[in-house]
Amino acid sequence: MTDTSLFPASEGVDVHNPLMAHFWTRTEADIDADLAGYLETSPIFKAEHDVSVLGIACPGAWVVTKYDQILEMSKTPEIYSSAAGITVLDSPPEFNEFFGSMIAMDDPRHTRLRKLVSRGFTPRILGQLEEGVREQAAMIVDEICEKGEVDFIVDVAARLPLKIVCDLMGIPDSQLDFVFDQTNIILGAGDPEYVEEGADVLSALLGAGGALAELMQEVAASKEGSTEDDLTSILVNAEIEGEKLSYGDIASFFILLVVAGNETTRNAIGWGLHYLSQNPDQRAIWQGDFEGVGPKAVEEIVRLASPVTYMRRTALADTELGGQSIAAGDKLAMFYLAANRDPDHFEDPHTFNVQRDPNRHIGFGGPGPHFCLGAHLARREILVMFGELFDRLPDIEATGAPDLLQSNFIHGVKHLPASFTPTAPRAK
Repeated sequence: MTDTSLFPASEGVDVHNPLMAHFWTRTEADIDADLAGYLETSPIFKAEHDVSVLGIACPGAWVVTKYDQILEMSKTPEIYSSAAGITVLDSPPEFNEFFGSMIAMDDPRHTRLRKLVSRGFTPRILGQLEEGVREQAAMIVDEICEKGEVDFIVDVAARLPLKIVCDLMGIPDSQLDFVFDQTNIILGAGDPEYVEEGADVLSALLGAGGALAELMQEVAASKEGSTEDDLTSILVNAEIEGEKLSYGDIASFFILLVVAGNETTRNAIGWGLHYLSQNPDQRAIWQGDFEGVGPKAVEEIVRLASPVTYMRRTALADTELGGQSIAAGDKLAMFYLAANRDPDHFEDPHTFNVQRDPNRHIGFGGPGPHFCLGAHLARREILVMFGELFDRLPDIEATGAPDLLQSNFIHGVKHLPASFTPTAPRAK
């Protein structure tokens, strides 16, 4: 049975329940205190209270916080399935058309699709993107450098990964704002800034998914027979073991990529500036040896930020995990953000340390078939963006607290005020 003391009734069940979005809009200190308590005394527990997710009542789930247990789940997809969904919400069947990409599949279908998609993430393709990442980062700084004050999320962090993902998929620049708005609806559906309170959240989600799918299918159709190097051309014309992707498959993958690849990198960059501003000693260490410290600093940002808060799995058979009996059909939420603060694996886990070594975090998911395909690209984007900022706006810092996304799934920052000494753009 659930220890109801985990969620004191006097304070409201949702306040201390990590399945609830409001849990994640509290102060970092309050969140970390609760997670530390779970890691120490209740590393896996079943939140049996019904919860409201996106305004939809759904049963609770097992909350898994320990690093070792999440690794065990990640390595055994034959027991812990992705196919029933990746969030605790039991999505309506119509969601599968837009949100059922390979991240929500099991083998053998998952492996076949991943083999096709991985053709767009070869070292050659990623190498071609490198110059685009650098140029886009420089253009972003050009556009803000004379202002002195910006919303770091909207004006900087969101713009780099969005452009890179859209370039990767061959989406024209004229559609960037449209894609940005639709992804905000998808990942911010529980936040009144993106979907008004009282609105039909499911309709908003389906509308945004449908709009992105329609755009991607139009692009895919235009790439038939193309020999271009964008990922859509590769996917449209690729074939493995006699199988090709449908336009619907490609659209679903695009939604996954633009949501996961765009939003998570955006939030890592945003949290990165926050952590650096809160820890000037660590910032000085990185700025003093950018190339040498950079790779470790990026891993530390991803560890502490953990942009994807959790992923769900569903037990395919009766089993045991962490001393708890799990029944077939039970939902389990792997809280990466909690596991990345597990003191059994990270010394002083709440401390931001740009020289942390080793740092075997699971900010890109646990090892196994669903490890993030775009991890290398995300790391490069974070590193390049901070390199450009340190070089041209060396005193940039956050000047206020992060405005947090109301979501239990994405550890998101909507807005972050920042200031710096104005400077001139690059010479044309």
